Amino acid sequence: MTRPGRLRAVAAAVTATLLLSAGCTAGDDDPPPAATPSATAAPAATSTVDGVRNPFGAHWDWSRYQQFEPYLRRLAGSATYEEISWCEIERTSGQADWAGLDEIATRSRELGITLHLKIRTGVCWATGGTARHTRGTANKTESAMPTDLGSYQRFVRSVVQRYGPYGVREYAIENEVNAPSYWAGSPEEYARLVRAAAETIRATDPKARVVDSGISSVAYGMGVADRLARAGRGAEAVAAYQAYFQRRVGTRGQQIPAVTGEAQLRRALGTETNSRSLRFLAVTESLLTDRTVDVRQVHFYEHFSGVAPLLDYLRATTPPGTPIQAWEVGQFWRDGDGDPASRAAEMVKTVTLLAAGGIGEISWLPLAYNPNNAAGSEVRYGLLDPDGTEREAGRMLAALADAARDATVTPLPASVAGRLNGVAFVRDGSSTLVLWSTADTPVTVPATPGGRTGAVGSPLGAAGGGTTVTDVPVLLRADQPVDRILAAVR
Repeated sequence: MTRPGRLRAVAAAVTATLLLSAGCTAGDDDPPPAATPSATAAPAATSTVDGVRNPFGAHWDWSRYQQFEPYLRRLAGSATYEEISWCEIERTSGQADWAGLDEIATRSRELGITLHLKIRTGVCWATGGTARHTRGTANKTESAMPTDLGSYQRFVRSVVQRYGPYGVREYAIENEVNAPSYWAGSPEEYARLVRAAAETIRATDPKARVVDSGISSVAYGMGVADRLARAGRGAEAVAAYQAYFQRRVGTRGQQIPAVTGEAQLRRALGTETNSRSLRFLAVTESLLTDRTVDVRQVHFYEHFSGVAPLLDYLRATTPPGTPIQAWEVGQFWRDGDGDPASRAAEMVKTVTLLAAGGIGEISWLPLAYNPNNAAGSEVRYGLLDPDGTEREAGRMLAALADAARDATVTPLPASVAGRLNGVAFVRDGSSTLVLWSTADTPVTVPATPGGRTGAVGSPLGAAGGGTTVTDVPVLLRADQPVDRILAAVR
C-alpha cells in the first residue's frame, strides 16, 4: 500500500536538505558540491551501487529524508523502490519534469541503497477518462490503459535511459492491480501493458529486469486458501486462511469474513472483490510462466504465522529460478495493542522467516509512522518515530542488516525443526544465527568456543554457559558452521 508524495514536493524537500548539509559541513577549501541533474538533462553515467548486498531494507517518505538519513545509512547495501506516474511526470504531453525523481535517484545512490522503480500510468491526457479514486494529500489516482501504447513505450524508454546510469535495474509495472483504486482496466489489459513495457525495457537495457505489480497482501492470502481448496485440501485451506487473516477479519466488511468451515471459505473466495483478486493473481502468474516478467514481487502485512502458508504457495506457483522479492512488508494491526518489545520481536520473526524461505529482498513499510495520515492511527507499524528516532524495531532491523550484509542466507537445519525457528547468515567462516523457540519450553543451545549471544539489536556477550532460547528472538554468533553450532541442541 504505497503512499508516495508528489515528486515536486520531494525535490524541494531533498534540495533543502542538500543545501542545509552543505552549509553545515563544507569548508572554504572544500570543492563545490556536484551539480544536481536538471529537470531536462539526463544524468551523466557514474558508478552504480554494487548490487543488493543486504536483504533487509525499508521504504520511506522522501520529504522527511533529513530526519531519516542517519538510520538509512545503517541499511546500506539494501534495496528500496519509488513509485512514479506518467501523468505526474508528464502533466502536459511532451513536457516531462524529472527533478524530483533525479533527486531521489541521486540520494539513493549516495546512501548505497539500490533503487527500483514502479512505473504507473495514472489517469490523464495519456489515458483519457476521469479518475474515480483519489488517495492521500498527493491526490494519487488509479491507473488506466494508455490510449496509445507507442507513446507509453516512449515514456518507459525515457525512464530506463535516464535511470540506468543511476544503477536502476528493476522496473515494476503498476502497483497492486487487483485493487480498482490502483488499476481501472481488466486483467487482459494489464497483461498487454506489461508486455509492451517489458519489450521496451529489455530493448533499452538488456541488463534490466521486469517486475510484476505486486499483488496485495490480502489478495495473496486469498490465493493461498483458493489453491488449497481447489486441490481438495479443504481443512488445510481453512487453517491457512485463519492463520493468514487472524488480524484482518472484519477490517474490510465482508471482504475478509470469519471462516470456520469450507462452505464459508468458498463464499468468501467468491465475492466480487476476491474473485477479481484471484483473476489478477492468475494473470500475474501467467506473465511469470511465459517469462514476460523476470521477478515476482510480494506484499505481506500479516501476522508472522501467515509466512509459512505464503511460502508454500509461492513455491508451488512460481517458475523455478524466478527471484522473489518482498517490496512491501509490514505489520497491519488495526487498534493494535502490542507493546514495542513484542512488536519488534514479531517484526524480526516475519522478516527472518521470509529470508529463510528464499525471499531475496525485504523492504519494511513504513520506515516511520506518519502521524498526519488519513487513518489517524498507526495501523502499519514503523521502525522509527516520526522525527526519525529509532524504535526497538528499528534497532533490531539494523542489527539484522549488519548480520546479513555480504553474507549467505542459510535456513536452519532440519534437525532443529519443531524446536527452533529462524535463519543463519554465514560470512567469512562466521555464522550469525537469529533464533527463537517454537517448543513449549525454552531450548538450550550448548556453548560453542568463542560464541557470543544476546538480544537482537543489543551488544553480544560471551555464551560460555550456552544460550537459552525462548520465544523472543536472540542472536548467536560463532566462528563455526551452522550445523556444528546446533548439533547438540536439546
